[in-house]
Amino acid sequence: MRALVATGGSGVTLGEVPEPEPGPGRPVVAVQAVSLNRGEVRALETAAEGTVLGWDVAGEVLAPATDGHGPAAGTRVVGLVPSGGWAERVAVPVGSLAELPDGVDVGVAAALPVAGLTAQVAMQLGGTASDERVLVTGAAGGVGHIAVQLAAHRGATVTAVVGRPERAGNLERLGATTVSVGMPEDGEFDLILEAVGGATLGAALGVVAPSGHVVSYGCASGEPTTFDVRTFYGRCGRLTGFQLGAELARAGRDAAARDLEALARMLAGGQLEIRVGLDVGWEEANTACRALLDRQVEGKAVLRIT
Repeated sequence: MRALVATGGSGVTLGEVPEPEPGPGRPVVAVQAVSLNRGEVRALETAAEGTVLGWDVAGEVLAPATDGHGPAAGTRVVGLVPSGGWAERVAVPVGSLAELPDGVDVGVAAALPVAGLTAQVAMQLGGTASDERVLVTGAAGGVGHIAVQLAAHRGATVTAVVGRPERAGNLERLGATTVSVGMPEDGEFDLILEAVGGATLGAALGVVAPSGHVVSYGCASGEPTTFDVRTFYGRCGRLTGFQLGAELARAGRDAAARDLEALARMLAGGQLEIRVGLDVGWEEANTACRALLDRQVEGKAVLRIT
């Protein structure tokens, strides 16, 4: 079968790889669309030639799990895999596979797993309540625009932070009470979901409310962070380094599937909008990867398997 394989030089090319086999709790999915995440795209820089990356997939079950667990053949699904998703077919653990409701486009659905689960689980980690003040950095990004919606859906007051005015987009329509270009210099926030790192993370530690929580899940800036730790101590806040795989493992078997199912239902019901800023065939993977790393994509980048 065909897959996007690493060239050993920060890019990919279409190549032939072995077919996956169904196993206990592992149906094989015929992949119709995948989405790109900064972490996996950056991993291309060091990936060995021939490696198949990819975490987010959406498509249709081709062969059910050999033990009967999970969806039947022909079921439309969205799922998360540890690797190997950039292929025509992939075996997906049923614990991270959810049925896709009718009417939801597979390209939009493919943008959901990593970004949606990161936003959802980080929000759960922060314990968002209806009366809380939530700040989301990188709010125009793949995780950020979903986090804004989930926080607003819970009734929180949401401040969305973007790096440039043109990236503000429709964030107010998605639920942001305030859109800020750059970090606000004052105010206090009960929960800060932080994706940028560098000076932005340092500023976040200065505006977290007493006993508030900063959840750092990314470092898009690639810059180190410095801050006055005495100020942070005085606030008695918490700083958590977030890694999706570790949090899902801690939550236990099927946690990803349950959250994915809930997010897919919200998507089908119009309670959640996924912004797909780039939607192309997988032949254009290298161009899409570069656009993502250059921050030219608002929301998610999707590749259709053609």
